[in-house]
Amino acid sequence: MDDLRLLRINYLRGPNIWTYRPALEVWLDLGSLEDRPSNTIAGFNDRLVALLPGLEEHHCGVGERGGFLQRLASGTMAGHILEHVIIELLNLGGMPTGFGQTRSTSRRGVYRMVFRARDERVARIALAEGHRLLSAVLRGEEFEVADSIEAVRDEVDRSYLDPSTACIVAAATERQIPHIRLNAGSLVQFGYGARQHRIWTSETGHTSAIAQEITRDEVLTRSLLATCGVPVPKTTVVRSADEAWEAAQEIGLPVIVKPTESSTARGMLLDLSTEDAVRAAYASIAAQDAEAIVERSIPGTEHRLLVVGGKVVAAARGDGWWVTGDGRSNVQDLVDLQINAELRRRDRGGMSSARIHCATDRTVLLDLKRQGLAPDSVPVAGSRVLIQRIGANATDCTDDVHPEVARIVALAVRVVGIDIAGVDVVARDIARPLRDQEGAILRVNAGPGLLMHLTPALGSPRPVGERIVEHLFPSGDDGRIPIFGVAGSRDTGHIVRLIAWLMHLGGLHVGLACRAGLCLDRRKADAGDGTRWESARRLLMNHLVEAAIFETPASSILRDGLPYDRCEVGVVHDLDGHERLAEFDVVERDQMFKVMRTQVDAVLARGAAVLNAADPRIVDMAELCDGEVVLYGLDERNPAIVAHRTLSRRAVFARGRSIVCATGAGETVLADLLEGVHGHAREVARGDGARASADEATLAGVAAAWARGLEHDVIVTGVATFRSDLDPFSQLMADDRTAAGTAKGT
Repeated sequence: MDDLRLLRINYLRGPNIWTYRPALEVWLDLGSLEDRPSNTIAGFNDRLVALLPGLEEHHCGVGERGGFLQRLASGTMAGHILEHVIIELLNLGGMPTGFGQTRSTSRRGVYRMVFRARDERVARIALAEGHRLLSAVLRGEEFEVADSIEAVRDEVDRSYLDPSTACIVAAATERQIPHIRLNAGSLVQFGYGARQHRIWTSETGHTSAIAQEITRDEVLTRSLLATCGVPVPKTTVVRSADEAWEAAQEIGLPVIVKPTESSTARGMLLDLSTEDAVRAAYASIAAQDAEAIVERSIPGTEHRLLVVGGKVVAAARGDGWWVTGDGRSNVQDLVDLQINAELRRRDRGGMSSARIHCATDRTVLLDLKRQGLAPDSVPVAGSRVLIQRIGANATDCTDDVHPEVARIVALAVRVVGIDIAGVDVVARDIARPLRDQEGAILRVNAGPGLLMHLTPALGSPRPVGERIVEHLFPSGDDGRIPIFGVAGSRDTGHIVRLIAWLMHLGGLHVGLACRAGLCLDRRKADAGDGTRWESARRLLMNHLVEAAIFETPASSILRDGLPYDRCEVGVVHDLDGHERLAEFDVVERDQMFKVMRTQVDAVLARGAAVLNAADPRIVDMAELCDGEVVLYGLDERNPAIVAHRTLSRRAVFARGRSIVCATGAGETVLADLLEGVHGHAREVARGDGARASADEATLAGVAAAWARGLEHDVIVTGVATFRSDLDPFSQLMADDRTAAGTAKGT
């Protein structure tokens, strides 16, 4: 329907007025549909449910299964219906979500519809497909819903992290450790600022370039391992068929011939026992590689042991892939039916999940040839055909690993010098020491795939993501730095600069994002508006930042959401500024409560909300805070402050020209601090109102720093040396000795 128009689409990347998580906000104009709820459109409800029967599972506001269908029957508006259509498409497309809301605006027929989606591109495609589907149903037209589901699913596949990275992200999320995806692939940052760690697939920032290069050179790796007594197979690099056969005789038959760059079973030719087989194997590899490796064939089965932080945390036995003939299908058809059909083997990269294509895999072709078969051969019904010998069909054997095997594998990883590794071990029985059975370590792999441990064909999945997160962030560490968010429109620049100065004097490398720009570790990085999401996010990605302070106007919350998931201290200074927010349909001051409460909602349980006691509506936000509440205000007789203190809670207020930090009845008086902090001529000339406003902002900054645990003597020094008339960044970039000298004089 042309009536249902999408006016504006806005992706909210952080906590916002709707939800803690990223969401897509859509402004809709229903046009004539404003007067046509669902129960007035002939046949509409039946057509919609026929296309999307899963809508029956949506609880909606009713709170029970079938709730949305009840709303359809009683009559609901097109914006609300579109919300549920999109949610169902996301569920069917593989990115489940259950959150959505649709609310009217001050303009008749215009609604704001929002739904949760962790990827913007997926969200936009789901919106476009949902809009097409709903329009078709309204018109009574045919619609191929399968095509829409596939469009969403394709984008989900493109945007999803690979399984290894995804399991680590899920484990970090469970621990409430924040993460930032740094590229379209699998480079992910866990934690913020100076507390961060980065991973790429399962490789961490602790892996050096040297160690990674060692793992890529199999001959060098084995040489280093052998010097430490680690059992490895005899190996020789050859450059001709003659050298290959000579090496095979010296090493001892049977042998393996494989490419020098191979890190998997691809291209590996096994159990070669004759001169003709060795020469043919070399010729096969020489067609693509100048060199080949000849190594002793170790009896037994290949196992993959995962080592994290020096400990074996999972092990899988690489049983071969076999198919069983039915007397009708050829080998490739059997592979497609019995192996490739498994959902976990979709083409997403990596040996354990890539489909097998017999005609193009020379290792598979050779094994088939040994069995007298080809990809188009039709095996006898009931006969078993070996397709791939190594690795893909994993069986968990973690509990069977012998302690001596675990010790020697951990030693191998330490020799190479990486913290997370997949070690390939050949053994007849992993429950026995390797030397008792001629077992050996074949490879040490950096950035190992985790899928075989997450979804083994047999045996129990292992919590390898949790083990990696525990390695990076031991118990109790969530990778967070102190984050201060200051919401408001009046003197918030003063507040964030004072907090930054106090935390700087407290010994931390500070990042500051405010309207005047961006300061990264005492360097002015950007003179543009630092309250924009993209600019502010840079603080959290900087390795040097130990504390981050954000100025958060209402427009930033409405446009982008907060640039962080949670904060340690959230300040709400005022509810002013609604006059400048008409584009967000904020037209009266009372609406500012919902906007600014976002700052309080984001406070951690161990943190504090710092609230201006002069505004009763701001004081009402106290009940929304998961953590402590600290009130501040110029008047110590303020009823909210008095009541707060009777509960033995903290408050900051002015007494004459002194600042008082009170916990219940106990007080610490920071004498005469308000006397000199605003003493420059320009501000004094503005009169008592300006001074009072600046004093109130100073109290907010002091309360925020005290809530974070800054000592009173540091606060005294900081306030005494703070200059509100300086350029926003010049004070942070000044020599510390200036502050120290001023404080001593004071």
